Amino acid sequence: MLNLYITSSEKKDGKTFITSGIAATMQSLGYSTSVYKPIQTSGIEINGFMQSPDLTFVKTIDPYINTHFSYLYKENSEPVIAAEADNEVIDIDYINNEYKRILAVSECTLLDGDSGILSPLAPNITTADLIKKLSLPMLIVTTPNENSVNNTLMTINTALEKGIEVRGVVINNIAENCSKPLLTSITRIIEEYTNVKILGLIPKLQNKNSPEDIIAATLNGIDIESVFNVKIEKLDMK
Repeated sequence: MLNLYITSSEKKDGKTFITSGIAATMQSLGYSTSVYKPIQTSGIEINGFMQSPDLTFVKTIDPYINTHFSYLYKENSEPVIAAEADNEVIDIDYINNEYKRILAVSECTLLDGDSGILSPLAPNITTADLIKKLSLPMLIVTTPNENSVNNTLMTINTALEKGIEVRGVVINNIAENCSKPLLTSITRIIEEYTNVKILGLIPKLQNKNSPEDIIAATLNGIDIESVFNVKIEKLDMK
């Protein structure tokens, strides 16, 4: 099944960028693709209407990708705090039903997480509980910085302890001047300490955010078949 939950080891790792790249790539291969963001905090109000900035970005990459959200909050905080500010309670059963509805009309469905896997969503419910509820494997996005090893290992180990399948890690936003020994060490340590594979290395795209650039970076930098754990015949025709 071409369905996946995408999270990051810390904010601003470019999780939505990677989600958009994979979604646009699958769409370009001929798969009807949806990006579902169950919960969006940091919503933007435009002309009196709240919008999801992450899903808006997805649409700029490929307007034909189906996008959906269930909860949208203006506050930039943990989901449970943002929901409380709007006098709401996030219901993961409702999200599960929405997810099933999207599955019925999509060949590939990517869930773009809003925060870390231990972020609380509702009383006694975390993002990890949601991922388990949806029975989804997980892809982790990280960047090569001083905190990436610790944060990525913590995310992987927490997921595995919760019984979540971790497909792999994508290292994103690699600058041209990034130390090669540093990048090699990060890759080696993550694989050595967790047995989880690095499935992608994505360079920092210097003002190259066109759909063509992002799809090319995804195809060249990410092992798409390992991400979905299936043989994708249409890749052989690219």
